[in-house]
Amino acid sequence: QVQLVESGGGLVQPGGSLRLSCAASGSAFSINNMGWYRQAPGKQRELVAVITSGGSTNYADSAKGRFTISRDNAKNTVYLQMNSLRPEDTDVYYCNAFGWKLGSPFVSWGQGTQVTVSS
Repeated sequence: QVQLVESGGGLVQPGGSLRLSCAASGSAFSINNMGWYRQAPGKQRELVAVITSGGSTNYADSAKGRFTISRDNAKNTVYLQMNSLRPEDTDVYYCNAFGWKLGSPFVSWGQGTQVTVSS
């Protein structure tokens, strides 16, 4: 099993910044894609940003120009730098990883971290 542990959420004023981190742990695994999703109560989880092992990225329209996803493959860690935050960015943010473990594919999710943008 590959576990994901997130950190970095919290309360920030509009226009502020936060940096989320997510570290994968376990044994005998490799990760292809890592990403961040968000979910509001009663709504479906939606993609914020994703990054491949080669560094290619894709962003939701709402994140383009404000958020930057990056990863450290040696540390199996993905980051989400969020700038110019808006109240509508408030949600629980989840880390996601897709990869291979002992020849079988896996998908793992973090426990979620709350991001609240409010004055």
